[in-house]
Parts: sequence; C-alpha cells; structure tokens
Amino acid sequence: MTEPSDVAVALSGGVDSSMAAALLKAAGWEVHGVHFMLPSTPSMREGRLEGVKRIAEHLEIPVEIIDLTQIFEDLVVEPFVDAYLRGLTPNPCVRCNPLIKFEHLHRYILEKKIQYLASGHYVRLVKGKQDMVGLRRGRDSRKDQSYFLHRLTQPSLSRVVFPLGEMTKDEVRNLAREMGLPCHSNPESQEICFISGTDYRSFVEKRRGITGKEKGVIITDDGETLGEHQGVYRYTIGQRHGLGIASSRPYYVKEIRSELNQVVVGRREALFAGMVDAVHFNWVGKPPLEGRFRMQAQVRYRHKAAPGQLEALSSDEVRFIFDRPQWAVTPGQALVCYDGDRLIGGGWIIRNHSRS
Repeated sequence: MTEPSDVAVALSGGVDSSMAAALLKAAGWEVHGVHFMLPSTPSMREGRLEGVKRIAEHLEIPVEIIDLTQIFEDLVVEPFVDAYLRGLTPNPCVRCNPLIKFEHLHRYILEKKIQYLASGHYVRLVKGKQDMVGLRRGRDSRKDQSYFLHRLTQPSLSRVVFPLGEMTKDEVRNLAREMGLPCHSNPESQEICFISGTDYRSFVEKRRGITGKEKGVIITDDGETLGEHQGVYRYTIGQRHGLGIASSRPYYVKEIRSELNQVVVGRREALFAGMVDAVHFNWVGKPPLEGRFRMQAQVRYRHKAAPGQLEALSSDEVRFIFDRPQWAVTPGQALVCYDGDRLIGGGWIIRNHSRS
C-alpha cells in the first residue's frame, strides 16, 4: 500500500467501506469520511446516514455529507429506466462508479487538497509502465468487483487506494467484529441501491407513468406468434418463466425488439453466442496496437470469464470472439476483458452473434 497520507474514504454505512476507513486509520492515514446521499426511500436514506455517523464517531474521523440526488437521477436512474424501455438490460453499478462515486470523490480531494481517495471495493491496484496504473481482481474470487470498475480512468486510478483488495469477505467481517465496528453484522447491500426490493418492473412503470400493460407479440425467429407479452421492459435475455407459452420444451427470451414491440424467443441452444460487439470501450491502460489478442471476457458480473480473442474495430468499439459460444449474452450489459487477473477494460454490449 502507498505510504500513509491524507485520504478521503467513500462511506456508505456498510461493513466494506467502514473497514476500508478503519484499516487506513490504523495504518496511520489521516482519514476524511465522505457520504454521498443518493435517491432511495426516506427510511433507507436515513438508515444509511445514521450508520455513517455511527462509524465516523466510532473511528473518530470527520465525515462530510454531500447530496448527489439530482445528479444520480440524471446520470444513473433515468438511463436505467430508458434502457429497459429500449429493450436493454442495464447495469447501474457500472455507470455509478465512474460517473458518481469516483468522479465526485476525485473532485472532493482536488477541492480539499487531499492526496488520495479510497473505497471498500474488492480489487487490487498495480503500478504499470510509464506511470500507468492498472487493476487486478481482488484476492477473494467470490467478491471480486473489478467488473464494476472497468470504466475508471487514469486520473482517478493514480490517486486511489483499495485497502480490501488482498482480503476476503470473511476476513473483513471477522476483523470488523474484533474491532467492534457498529456495522460488522450488517447484511449485504442489495443489488440496486435506489430500488426497495427487486421489482424493477414496477419501478420503471412508476417512473414513466405506465398504468396499463403495453402488450405486444411473443414470436420465434421464423415469425411464428406464440403468445402475448406485457411490455418489452418486463423481459430480459435468457428469461424462461412468465412467458405464458405452453410447450413440451421451454422457450427462453432470445431478443427484444423494442422498436417493433416484439419479444423473440427460442430454445435454449439458440441463445449461445460466439461473438460479441461492444462500444464505448474503456482501456484501463494503454490501448493495444491493431490485431487480435488472446484474453478472457465476462459478459455479466456473475459470468465466469471465458477465453477468446479481442479485436479492436475502432478506438472505442471492439469484438470478442469466444473459443466456445456463451449463453444469454445481453445487450446493455458490459463486456469486460482480462488478461489473467489483470483488467484490460470494458464496453457496453450492443449485439451478439447467436446461433440460428
């Protein structure tokens, strides 16, 4: 880890960010807590704020509360809703990290003349050639969060610290208990922080004032009508349940054609894709020269990275050719590429080349 200095730590009220702050303080850093207030229910918002205040008091560090509600609405929530209505499956955490969390932490340390910023992500930082900074997977493979950080840029990475990169989640929980951190037994945070529960469909409907079902047809690739859908935003690639199709073999959502108000289904074998195209690709380090490069890629967070070849089609568009076709590759999710445990970069999936 970098020699102790002053550091601003993003505090959510959870055990990971709290442990990051605790470890840095114990190592001699001058720690400044920063809590970003984001859209959520009043009870969730108040609970997080009270949790952060308890942590700051326990660690005897200052904490500043910054309201980013409207910025988060504009840059994360609205694109999230729009994506579903366009037939995509968004990943708001991938957007939040570079546009909200690290962007505003970086602004904060520049304004306050603080040297470093830190978070409780499970990822490791490495120094590369020509002062370039790279990222590697966290030691805990179950909690590695490098997938969510592939859009970070060198200005942020050059001043960031990840205290939990060499730790496992179990080690963090045990140490938090030993240190008496007030949050040591807090449950894992939910996947979408601005939605209470997991019903994104109702959230989308409420945000857009949708009161009735926006019905359309469910069809096969051949154009055969098999049923009726209840609005394209209610379906995701690979979905099996809730289609209302009577068949001896299950159908799965293969494609969502929002412009035609159609949901396309196929048998399971039809959802394998050998190639994936992604745009707005962010190279964590220096972009490679022209050609194809052997590496591994993930098409969603819980997907096991699969080997293949990465080809740069332009400065920010790539194609990944898998050695073996991968299942349910989903437009709107991120394609994130690795060389072993080293993060190369990632972009937004716009199309897959599926078996017919």
